[in-house]
Amino acid sequence: MFTGIVEEVGRIERVSRGARSAELRIKASAVLEDVHVGDSIAVSGVCLTVTGFDACGFTADVMHETLDRSALKRAKPGTAVNLERAMAANGRFGGHIVAGHVDGTGLIKSLSRDGNAVWYVIEADKPLLRYVVEKGSVAVDGISLTVARVTETGFAVSVIPHTAANTALGTKGPGDEVNLETDIIGKYVEKLMCPAAEQKSGVTMELLLKNGF
Repeated sequence: MFTGIVEEVGRIERVSRGARSAELRIKASAVLEDVHVGDSIAVSGVCLTVTGFDACGFTADVMHETLDRSALKRAKPGTAVNLERAMAANGRFGGHIVAGHVDGTGLIKSLSRDGNAVWYVIEADKPLLRYVVEKGSVAVDGISLTVARVTETGFAVSVIPHTAANTALGTKGPGDEVNLETDIIGKYVEKLMCPAAEQKSGVTMELLLKNGF
């Protein structure tokens, strides 16, 4: 599990592509402090397993499903990526629950300045927007951000200077693709609220009304 608080910006050094998968070599420093083979590191919001490392970086495999769902399918040497290690049990929960399981991608439609902040308007498909709510949280390239507005075609977030300067998001602009992970709690609630015909047990509207909710 991650929190969406980026620790450093790494850079892809090598992409070795197979027929339906890939291996990435990523230059990093901070996330290597206590790294072990098998550890999870979020790479621009995608949870990847460390398969090897040295003093300057680490390697990770990317399977077909991940390439299909995320912007990593366009990864190339030199691409900046946001990096975050899995949350430590004794750490502060600074963002929101981020699983590192990307739901899909969005497209940056516009940027506009508002004082010291920058507004990003991101276009996304309706199946993703279903779980994006105003004042809720969304992970954009692994960054925990608060949703300010939601429309039928996308949503807007306001990014403070610190976030823009310390993540790869500050290098992106209109037309760039970003990884999106919606609120996992919303997805679980929807699953539990499925009609009884679709799910034999669980929380239903009928059950809630029957018990006074």
